Amino acid sequence: MWQLYQFPLCPFSRKIRLLMAEKGVGYDLVREDPWAPSDMFHNLNAAGATPVVVDEEKGITLADSRAIAEYFEETVDASPMINGTAANRAEIRRLVALFDENFYNDVTAPLLLERMKKRLIYKQPPDSRALREAMKNAHGHLDYMDWLIDNRPWLAGSTMSLADLAAAAQISVADYLGGIDWKGHEQTRGWYSVFKSRPSFRPLLSERMDVIKPPAHYALVDG
Repeated sequence: MWQLYQFPLCPFSRKIRLLMAEKGVGYDLVREDPWAPSDMFHNLNAAGATPVVVDEEKGITLADSRAIAEYFEETVDASPMINGTAANRAEIRRLVALFDENFYNDVTAPLLLERMKKRLIYKQPPDSRALREAMKNAHGHLDYMDWLIDNRPWLAGSTMSLADLAAAAQISVADYLGGIDWKGHEQTRGWYSVFKSRPSFRPLLSERMDVIKPPAHYALVDG
């Protein structure tokens, strides 16, 4: 059985949880708080970042969400998430990078800093200007997603892919932190509602941080 070292509001951990669930790969969750990683976790990943997956019986330890995703894509035939032609696979990887890097840096990371880290670690109030900027950036990313969904059944093409999982993972964290205004983004909201109804996604929506609570609509399938 795989052990998945993760933090509940780490979007990269969420991406791997979604991927493993969609592929039917069993795992046990092990929580690691990013501000206080254990010595054992540093031994698993010197970067000290989640997620990390470990199979002790096979002697396998994998770190970095994109490397982990590629591993399961190559070793588990069920529910391929990087599929299609070479051009299709390149498009999937392009969009995964867009959400893992641009969306995270523009939206998710600032929200985590202002709404989580400042409250739990630094005991400081959030910077309202930084929050407004993150939400403004979110609108720009959702506009692009609206355009993709207007032109494709799924973000990267005709079938669900790792690009959809990466996007849903980032959006779910931003939405938990109150950083998503869905007005004017009915296309993306509809796409996200489909994800919220999937069995792989329900465990994410049921989790709660001890102190930080999500908006009322967060766990509603049509919210």
